[in-house]
Amino acid sequence: MLLSYSEIVSLLFCERGPRVLVKIGSKMKYGGWRTVGMNGKRISSLWAKFTLLIVAAVCLLFIAQSAYSAQQTGRIVGWGRQVVGVDLDGGFIAVAASMGPGGGHSLGLKEDGSIVAWGWNDSGQCNIPSPNADFVAVAAGGYHSLGLRKDGSIAVWGDNEWEQCNIPSPNADFIAIATGCAHSLGLKEDGSIVGWGHNASGKCNVPSPNADFIAVAAGYFHSLGLKKDGSIVAWGYNSWGQCDIPLPNADFIAVAAGGQHSLGLKKDGSIVAWGLNAYGLIVVPSPNADFIAVDAGYRNSMALKKDGSVAAWGWNEYGQCNVPSPNADFIAVSTGGRHSLGLKVDGSIATWGDNRYGQCNSPSPNADFIAVAAGLWHSLGLKVDDSIAAWGYNDYGQYNIPSPNADFIAVDAGGYHSLGLIEDNSISAWGVNSSGQCNIPSPNADFIAVAAGYDHSLGLKVDGSIAAWGNNSKGQCDIPSPNADFIAVAAGGGPTPPPPPPPPSVGPSVEGSSRGGHSLGLKVDGSIAAWGRNDLGQCDIPSPNADFIAVAAGELHSLGLKLDGSIAAWGWNYFGQCNIPSPNADFIAVTAGGLHSLGLKVDGSIVAWGRNKYGQCNIPSPNADFIAVAAGKYHSLGLRSVPPIEADC
Repeated sequence: MLLSYSEIVSLLFCERGPRVLVKIGSKMKYGGWRTVGMNGKRISSLWAKFTLLIVAAVCLLFIAQSAYSAQQTGRIVGWGRQVVGVDLDGGFIAVAASMGPGGGHSLGLKEDGSIVAWGWNDSGQCNIPSPNADFVAVAAGGYHSLGLRKDGSIAVWGDNEWEQCNIPSPNADFIAIATGCAHSLGLKEDGSIVGWGHNASGKCNVPSPNADFIAVAAGYFHSLGLKKDGSIVAWGYNSWGQCDIPLPNADFIAVAAGGQHSLGLKKDGSIVAWGLNAYGLIVVPSPNADFIAVDAGYRNSMALKKDGSVAAWGWNEYGQCNVPSPNADFIAVSTGGRHSLGLKVDGSIATWGDNRYGQCNSPSPNADFIAVAAGLWHSLGLKVDDSIAAWGYNDYGQYNIPSPNADFIAVDAGGYHSLGLIEDNSISAWGVNSSGQCNIPSPNADFIAVAAGYDHSLGLKVDGSIAAWGNNSKGQCDIPSPNADFIAVAAGGGPTPPPPPPPPSVGPSVEGSSRGGHSLGLKVDGSIAAWGRNDLGQCDIPSPNADFIAVAAGELHSLGLKLDGSIAAWGWNYFGQCNIPSPNADFIAVTAGGLHSLGLKVDGSIVAWGRNKYGQCNIPSPNADFIAVAAGKYHSLGLRSVPPIEADC
């Protein structure tokens, strides 16, 4: 429905017939079938044609959410396949960026000793073990992470294919940590180094004498140790001379190991670089002076100056060397394979470089949103002023909102196209139109809801009928008869439908090219109609098909929210996207992504389940105050409420 769940619709019976009272916060409108948005504007004159039965069917759901909060504007939080998807505004004391080949993940150490992780999470490298406390240092590997605790022990999590998470015993007395792609190093209080994990080329074999070390650094396939006399020891893979320390090997105060190159910081503030020189890796920018810290990424380098500015050089395909303005007030830096992090003096983190399609970077100012929608690689946000903000992948113009960008009352994001419902009950569509998914059928009028599938679209009319257009290869646009009495619509499908689930030893195919979707329609009697692609049961509504108040369609699965606050799920379940976590209760909204699902609880928390390869199920902390959710293919969005500011009396 067009109304958000936090709007309260009450039916009043008087001598002039049924009326609707709509309350949003302190604003109230009373009259013949009138609906008011957050800004107090009348949403649609055609609501007068809505039947009393339709309003009553959804009234209980609206009231349920109103128990949590009245509709508010808020801030968008995004998570999933990303570089940024968490609140980085303050409280951090250290950062670490992975040089992983897949784009990497990031770690931030907070002043309270807890760790925040974001980015790629296909191996659990962002799942910090409990208790998330008492950490004093962090290190991000290719697909694993390390945290040093104040008691001298190390916590390790993520991929363990090469035993890079198996800390040698005793796990005690460590004072520093470092990690490469698949190996780890720990510096002990006695000045010795312990190495473990992938050991090709001997990068875990510390040369003798293993003593008097004061710092360690781990590269992709090599390792460095700084001695207390200012000399550097290097071991491991040396194909590009990354272990050949230039002479004089003296007066070093810090070291950094990259993919196939190394950096050493001298006590006079200059940097010495050696190893692979592709992309100018070992050409330190002039003036080579006043440096106080160094870090080496896969094929790029960064250094911090004593004035708080950052110098970056080397491979820059993803902008990982483009330090954002103002280049000032930095106190620590970390660079990974394709992205970089900088810690500011105020405790905030600046990020730059590879963010894939930016689908989790909410536009600035991140405020005044009232609804969100997540597409395949792009995101949409509806503002309180009826305009739409869009961000993410835009190769097909899916966030080039047609002019005028005004008077929108609902949005939805499909595979590579977008839909906006306008106040006059017409639909605006933009983006890729390869299957006619942007060709709204005539007459473009009387619409009250929209749904965008991968490459087909649905529109709900005020008379309860559904219009469908776009790709119909699986019958997803063939609305079953009778086409009447619908009160909500949902469109699914995607570019990656696999064959029937294979044996666990084989695993599913998730990068196919065939297309096809399915559609769902919620009836006024609480039943669901489903049509379109059904090879994995995504159209087989479980019994009893009754008491539903909301529907959501994913790529290959479907969700239905019941009147009692429980969720029913059906369709493909290889990744557990249909396994609703216990307790299955108190839900007020549902959304289905590519291969994952989200449910919003009455207390404002979000529950996520299903595929989590890109962290799309890792809800950022605090998991509270959410008023809307949206799930894309590999990312998720949550709209947080912002409490109103009350004036002093």
